Amino acid sequence: MLTDNAVKFLDEFKGSLDRETFVKLTLGNYKGADEHLQKINVRLVKTRKGVRLFFLYRRDTRETANNYDREAGLQILADAIETGFSTAHLFTTENDFQLEISKKGKSRLNIANPTFKTRPPLDHNREKKSQIDPQSFYLKALGITDDSGRVRDREQNKWKQINKFVEVLAGLVDKSSLSDRGSLRIVDMGSGKGYLTFAAYDYFKNHRGVDIHIVGVDTKTELVELCNSVAAASGFDALEFVVGTIDDYEVGDVDILIALHACNTATDDAIYKGITAGAELIVAAPCCHQELRPQIRPPTMLRNVLKHGVMLERMAETLTDGLRSLLLEQSGYATKLFEFVSIEHTGKNIMLVGTRRTSPLDASHFDQQINEIKSAFAIRHQRLDSLLTDNKEHTLLIKLAGDAASA
Repeated sequence: MLTDNAVKFLDEFKGSLDRETFVKLTLGNYKGADEHLQKINVRLVKTRKGVRLFFLYRRDTRETANNYDREAGLQILADAIETGFSTAHLFTTENDFQLEISKKGKSRLNIANPTFKTRPPLDHNREKKSQIDPQSFYLKALGITDDSGRVRDREQNKWKQINKFVEVLAGLVDKSSLSDRGSLRIVDMGSGKGYLTFAAYDYFKNHRGVDIHIVGVDTKTELVELCNSVAAASGFDALEFVVGTIDDYEVGDVDILIALHACNTATDDAIYKGITAGAELIVAAPCCHQELRPQIRPPTMLRNVLKHGVMLERMAETLTDGLRSLLLEQSGYATKLFEFVSIEHTGKNIMLVGTRRTSPLDASHFDQQINEIKSAFAIRHQRLDSLLTDNKEHTLLIKLAGDAASA
């Protein structure tokens, strides 16, 4: 049963909603039956269904989110306070209210001057020139910005990466056959917590008015659940996240395939998926170049240079991404390799882009270069090369079988 002070606390919450002074609410010091639950944060968010209460549940291993209408949200808060949360903090532009409940069930309600003088915006500020608005709800939900829309100090590098990525992706689309498309389908392989996936959806949907559909693929169920809940709360109906591996997920019909920081040969798997799907753009930021380093036997002229571990590691990275670029060219793509953000923001700053050519170049020219590099450094196998070779052999067998059947 709720204490009198708990009832007063909830009445203040309802009153702040009525007077439009509500900023946020937090529940903490959980002592209930759910051994993993730690905290609940509540904000307002504007969706296509109107203004809703957004609940972010923090657990020791993951976060989940849901939005509710006013009555459902009030009931959930009342139940949460009654069944285990012993502290609750309500922030309004009039006052702050802190509810404390002791182990014996006694409660105290403290009232203080307001921490926040104004309410945070509930939707995008369309007057801003920035392509990504720091007031965007998903940035707050994912922890990039605080309740006032200020980029958190520890997330400044991530914020720079997000903006640069959108800028680069927009430029790539503008220079490709996709520039005048009214609709786009993007698959993001290894989407993680979805910062860049959300930003790409937001930019193309809300800034450019494109009929966009994006799928984020990741192996971690808790991240997929979090991202789906934030997408739903943001009203991003055509943004979805699924649990899967790069190797197993079938991309289907895709215009742009993205793979940022997929570890080691997972980048090769992603590029291969993009090539075989006929993606117009393949955008990869390679990570963890481990496959070639143990294979490399330096040419005589480089033997004393590559005896140093740091130099061998850099050479392995150069050869890996260089071969990937040539293999994309061989497969009918024009390629670019460049730093997409300064190395001070992230060491994983090389981006490899493939744009499908309307008229592919002679593949034999690239075959020769690839074979020469592999021979010079004694490289026996490279994942993308092997995948493409096996695909050619499989296609040839199918063709030969068909020819035999028709003979």
